[in-house]
Amino acid sequence: MITEITGAESAMVVNNNAAAVYLILRAFAQNKEVIVSRGQLVEIGGSFRVSSIMEESGAKLKEIGTTNKTHLYDYEQAISAETAMIMKVHTSNFKIMGFTKTVDSQELIQLSNRQNNILFYEDLGSGALYDFRRFGIGEEPIVKEIIELGADLVSFSGDKLLGGPQAGIIAGKKTWIDKLKKHQLARVVRVDKMTLAALEGTLIDYVSGENGIKNIPTIRELFISKSELLGRSHNFIQELSALSEHYSVKLVDGTSQVGGGTMPEVTLPTVLISLSHDLYTAEQLSKKLRSNPEAAIVARIQKDELILDLRTVSLEEESMVLRALQKV
Repeated sequence: MITEITGAESAMVVNNNAAAVYLILRAFAQNKEVIVSRGQLVEIGGSFRVSSIMEESGAKLKEIGTTNKTHLYDYEQAISAETAMIMKVHTSNFKIMGFTKTVDSQELIQLSNRQNNILFYEDLGSGALYDFRRFGIGEEPIVKEIIELGADLVSFSGDKLLGGPQAGIIAGKKTWIDKLKKHQLARVVRVDKMTLAALEGTLIDYVSGENGIKNIPTIRELFISKSELLGRSHNFIQELSALSEHYSVKLVDGTSQVGGGTMPEVTLPTVLISLSHDLYTAEQLSKKLRSNPEAAIVARIQKDELILDLRTVSLEEESMVLRALQKV
């Protein structure tokens, strides 16, 4: 299914994208040089750093360019007899703006193709299989595009924008994937059957087309319109008023942040439910909701009022949130 969706010749799954990065570097660049732009030496959650994982893998990091500007000639001048790989890391969790320059994937693929035995590998991080850009949401490249350009290998997360379980997906040319599958570390970083089942369930929706894709909660919630949220929020307030007289409620315009280690600074217009209680402060109310025995409900506090964004609450969960507020 991964090859069908991305157009790659082959694919494999490991337990997360950090494991994918480590396996690829260990298998193809141990004791050899990997060229990476300084502006792409990222750190993600849990203090995982590309530079540190490269050191652990035994690959030799060859930094080029500056934090804000890297040119094609920087890559060309860095290539030596010791170069095993050109690595591009998509900065999916931060954005450098202003006086900047990066080299696009196509130019780097062409450069690696002109050399002998130099791989081009792109760590796409959040790994979008669906083109959100068509709807004006973010600027994430889709995996299929990078594969079509001729990348040897790409890796990306199974959660985040893809909307599945935590996993690391490696896709690319069969020659390289076959070598990774036979590597001794492949067993160390393999996933269990529950993860594979959950990933398969998610990918089935991608394979089934546009309607199936919008069954995936992450994607479905990104596409909820402000008008739909307004209608749901009005109904929520009416139901809450019928259940309890202790709340003062109003609707305010706001934004939902995509977040989750992806699409930095991308926000979506939304309608927020702003709550205050006649007996409890916003902090006390927030704590009671987090301690709700049926399920913890996490809201945010803004100007001493509790804020709920129904974009992050499924239709099935609304009644549970109402019950929790009634119990308070």
